[in-house]
Amino acid sequence: MQRRDDESVNRGEQVERAEREAAKQRLLEQAEAERVPVEDTTRAVPDRRWRSDHR
Repeated sequence: MQRRDDESVNRGEQVERAEREAAKQRLLEQAEAERVPVEDTTRAVPDRRWRSDHR
């Protein structure tokens, strides 16, 4: 009976590992889909009104 319990635990661990890997892949795919290419970003330009030497 002990061997069957060990196999059940082993199988459960394998299922959990597969689920974690699938979740990781979904997150990576979502992040890639939401990624903004560098070429599409604009460079931030500081607002000159707030510079201390501009008085």
